Amino acid sequence: MIEASTFKGQAIAVFGLGRSGVISALSLQMGGAKVLAWDDNANTRDRAAAEGVKLTDLTTVSWQDIDQLVLSPGVPHELPKAHWSAVAAKEANVPIICDIEVFAREVAARASERRPKVIAITGTNGKSTTTSLIGHILKECGRDAQIGGNIGRGVLDLDPMHSGAYYVLELSSYQLERTYSLKADAAVFLNLTPDHLDRHGYMKGYEAAKLRVFDNQTSIDTAIIGVDSPEGKSICTRLIAKNNRKVIPISGRRSLGRGVCVIKGKLYNVMGRTCEMIVDLTRAIGLDGEHNWQNAAAAFAAVRALGLDAAEIGRAILSFPGLEHRLENIGKVGPVKYVNDSKATNADACAQALKTYDNIYWIAGGKAKDGGIDALAPHFKNISRAYLIGESGEDFCKTLIENKVPAKVSKELRMAILCATRDALASKSVNPVVLLSPACASFDQFKDFEVRGDAFRKFATDIIDIYGREKANANLNKGVA
Repeated sequence: MIEASTFKGQAIAVFGLGRSGVISALSLQMGGAKVLAWDDNANTRDRAAAEGVKLTDLTTVSWQDIDQLVLSPGVPHELPKAHWSAVAAKEANVPIICDIEVFAREVAARASERRPKVIAITGTNGKSTTTSLIGHILKECGRDAQIGGNIGRGVLDLDPMHSGAYYVLELSSYQLERTYSLKADAAVFLNLTPDHLDRHGYMKGYEAAKLRVFDNQTSIDTAIIGVDSPEGKSICTRLIAKNNRKVIPISGRRSLGRGVCVIKGKLYNVMGRTCEMIVDLTRAIGLDGEHNWQNAAAAFAAVRALGLDAAEIGRAILSFPGLEHRLENIGKVGPVKYVNDSKATNADACAQALKTYDNIYWIAGGKAKDGGIDALAPHFKNISRAYLIGESGEDFCKTLIENKVPAKVSKELRMAILCATRDALASKSVNPVVLLSPACASFDQFKDFEVRGDAFRKFATDIIDIYGREKANANLNKGVA
């Protein structure tokens, strides 16, 4: 855990005692702050207290005596409606921050030669994969990589700082809007599509929150920007015009005169005077799809900007196993590949998977989002057959049949994967894929998308093991004969 010593002697209110809130409270307590921690939920308070958090009912305190409010990222301070703790803090002119700001101040308080490197990643899609890939590259190259923020461990739960450490942080717009002091050695902005507009009010507000990732950078720092969309191109142009940091454009699908790009699956470094082919991403087991090629370009650019060897980075990219539940390659039965994309809980996320493969035996359904799967119609041509589960099964089946896609209601995940395997093996098609990419929330049948993905992985692994044993026995019998 990182000790938040820069707040020593201050009275710090902490509201929201989920994962990041508990860690924030404990870090601040360890650093000598007077912590007043609270949550609206009594069970959550009890769990926090059991972990050593000191509770104080913030509805009864004088906010004039509080120096800062560390507000959980999920709790709104403005839109759609300000939480009562945020209202109280504003009325008393108490600054509202989050755990990322606490971390940023700890980094800034250290002498420059003792500071760790900070790589910050944001964007609407691809943050988790890019963050995990950067962490993997650094570890494969022998660096002390600490990975957290909006993924995995809370930022203050990471190992204590030292000058040789690299902190790789996935940052959401909710975190960035309450972060003021972060100075990233390399800041990655992947893309921007409409999301969280209830929280930010409109697209410009959402964009402004994301762009805070570049705040405080200087001429020695690097900004990496995805330019595969008009929004990204505009942001890149504006930052280059400021001329106050190094800017590297990246693309997953087209050639660039300068930057890092992927052309027909091959990653090229065009940051110097020459164009250097780094790695063939079609050989990377954990980076299927064009969207992942952009993620790989971003990861290469960020790590190369910090001085790592290009060839070493390329080798590390090839060994990246992928992100759990996001186009996760489980294995094969004969030519049939199993892919776990349980994290695709809406149509936009599912579209990435349907664009990535041909001959798809698609398992979809669950608790449907607004719009269902109508937006996926342009990708239906890649689906050989669909198997629908959960409460949306009947509606999805009707939509697919109307679009001339063979489909059946399997109801349960186990039945769906068994039927999909049978049909894929019988099809004799080239590289068939049994794909779980639900385009739905999981809550009708599973606790969350992770439990759903774990179930798919277990079913697929069981089938792979059975197939492997049968094949081995067949080979043995041939030998005996």
